[in-house]
Parts: sequence; C-alpha cells; structure tokens
Amino acid sequence: VQLQASGGGLVQAGDSLRLSCTVTIRTFSSYVTGWFRRAPGKEREFVALITWSGDNTEYGDSVRGRFTISKDNDRNTVFLQMNNLVPEDTAVYYCAARYGPGGGYTFADDYHYWGHGTLVTVSS
Repeated sequence: VQLQASGGGLVQAGDSLRLSCTVTIRTFSSYVTGWFRRAPGKEREFVALITWSGDNTEYGDSVRGRFTISKDNDRNTVFLQMNNLVPEDTAVYYCAARYGPGGGYTFADDYHYWGHGTLVTVSS
C-alpha cells in the first residue's frame, strides 16, 4: 500500500483548503483511511478517518464541524476539506491506512501504512 498526500499550502485564517490522499493498493481489499497532523513541538494528533464504505466517519475534537473527510473509491482517493482554518491548524498533515472495514481507529499505532506529509500553514 502506498499513500500520497497533496494539497497543502499557505493560507490565511478563515480560508479553506482541500487535501487529497491517493491510495495505491495492489490487491482489492477494504481499508480505513485516516488523517493525522503534527504541529511544531507537538505530538501527532488524530484528525479524521473514513471507512471503506464511506458510511462511517470520525473526527478529532479540534476539527469537528470545520473539517470534512470524504472519498472517491473509483479513484482510490480520500479528501479532507478544511474550512474556517485557524493558525492552530498549522501542521504537517499525513494520511494513513489500515486494512479492514470498520472504524474506531483514532490512534496512529492503529495504522500500518503512511504517506509523506503535506504542510499546511495558516497565517493570522
């Protein structure tokens, strides 16, 4: 499994940004995709996850109501729509995946595959 995150950039507070995570998987199997972030000097933080079917999504407390995770299974791509960004959202954002259909995986150790991060910087 290979993951490639993209879409980061420099924005101002209140702006929106959409991140993409393209998942390359050799064998057809259901998997859960999560987004995590690491801000300077802080530990990695759970942001959101979506199950294979897309029926189940979960969000971290700091982003709930502002961020939306979605997916396009035809393109094996997961999106993270981030609205009303604040400087505290500044971080490197990573997408991750694990096999399986269910949700509830909000810890980084739950995921077996990681992509390189994409930097999001929100200026005040």
